[in-house]
Amino acid sequence: MTVKKTLVKVTIGGDEYSLRSDRPDDYTRTVADHVDRALKEVRASGKIVEIHKAAILAALAITDDLFQSRLAEHEMEQRLTALTDEIVRLLPPKKRPSRASATFASTADDS
Repeated sequence: MTVKKTLVKVTIGGDEYSLRSDRPDDYTRTVADHVDRALKEVRASGKIVEIHKAAILAALAITDDLFQSRLAEHEMEQRLTALTDEIVRLLPPKKRPSRASATFASTADDS
């Protein structure tokens, strides 16, 4: 199956780009706007004249945001796992899920 790609024109750093994407147009524009804003923030914060250096710093800032989000997601997952374990521990023994039932779905009729 071929994924339909659309052509979206965006402006980043004052230059127009034609992007082909299989994502919705609005999403592609939003991503491009995010990159453009990051680039503008870098250029406004100092005396960087060369656009390619500003683009690299903007890419680093965006990547840092991504990595921080992944770290926060991982930490949240660990906290949720710990809370789930605590809740299971507080349940009466007969109400606790067995390791097998937590790993494998039952094929028996539960009715």
